[in-house]
Amino acid sequence: MAKLLYLSSPGGFDFFGGGRKGGLRLIESAFARPDTDSSREVVIVVEIEGRLAGAMAAFPQTEAEARRWGLVRHAMRRRAPWHWPAIRRMGRQGSVATPKPPDDAFYIDALATSPDYRRRGVARALLRHAERLANNRGLSWLALDTTAANEGARRLYESCGFDIGEERPARPPIPALVGYVKRLDEPPPAPRAAPR
Repeated sequence: MAKLLYLSSPGGFDFFGGGRKGGLRLIESAFARPDTDSSREVVIVVEIEGRLAGAMAAFPQTEAEARRWGLVRHAMRRRAPWHWPAIRRMGRQGSVATPKPPDDAFYIDALATSPDYRRRGVARALLRHAERLANNRGLSWLALDTTAANEGARRLYESCGFDIGEERPARPPIPALVGYVKRLDEPPPAPRAAPR
């Protein structure tokens, strides 16, 4: 699972974890914590024939900032104190640079498919599952973001009904980002009681 979530932001996990191995270990340890954007309760995986095919981390947008900072604090605990200022600075930059979805959104923080299972519907299945989770929570939007240069992901999201909600220019070391949103169907009105 950690290797798949790592694919969603290798540069970010490398930075926070101090390299690829540290980034993977950070994801594994964050998975066991309840307060991060990689926690067990927000990660959904897809298995095909016993092999991990895809993973997604998703939660209500109202939890996004707290979960992001949960991961930053967790990364700081795992690194030497002289790394803390840079980690905090990167956390602040990420908060500012990331497109802001509607508060009434279910936010997909990470979405990744194993290279062996790409173009087999795994990402689409995870997006459909996120839509069901959003509907179950009574949320009106799905939201996610990706780098502006990730053309494959952008085609996928647009083909799944997402619209560009916001574009953010690069703020080195953070690349240009595109925020996508998808308005979910309005739930049908509750049945009215029959007059007496």
